[in-house]
Amino acid sequence: MRDALAGINDQGAEVLGISPDPVVAQKKFSDKLKLNFSLLSDADHSVAEAYGAWGEKTLYGKKSMGITRSSFLIGVQGEILAAWYKVSPDATVPKAMEVLEAG
Repeated sequence: MRDALAGINDQGAEVLGISPDPVVAQKKFSDKLKLNFSLLSDADHSVAEAYGAWGEKTLYGKKSMGITRSSFLIGVQGEILAAWYKVSPDATVPKAMEVLEAG
């Protein structure tokens, strides 16, 4: 998203990241990766739950609750124009640009 931000903005869109991480951790992450968009903290994961991006995960055979990597394209009226669940970071920008360019 960072490297594609200018092209995304050219399509009239903005980028926001959101995670259950605390603001302090997000600031460190943003600084480390030199992010050029805002990160929002969803500490109680209520937003993730509302968007269907919070659920059971399995890592090394152990089950836990957590974030499902997801991306959403949200219109100016707040409507979800497109949603991608379990999307790879490499696929996020091409999928979003495809919808944005289709207009």
